[in-house]
Amino acid sequence: MSNRSIIIMVLVLIGATAYLLLKGDGNVDMGGEKHGAEATHMEEAKKDAPAAAPTAPTAAPAADAKK
Repeated sequence: MSNRSIIIMVLVLIGATAYLLLKGDGNVDMGGEKHGAEATHMEEAKKDAPAAAPTAPTAAPAADAKK
């Protein structure tokens, strides 16, 4: 590949990334892990989640599996 084609490819990727960030609201937080008042949105998400997940049925005993 020539240098010209590599530069064009990089510019296309930068443009596509910028377009996707703008279409997806571009509200990306790169600040790392949050604590305290900044992390209140996690508590709201936990309240909206169902209280208990459904449990899977128990497996059949090994004696029944041999039949």
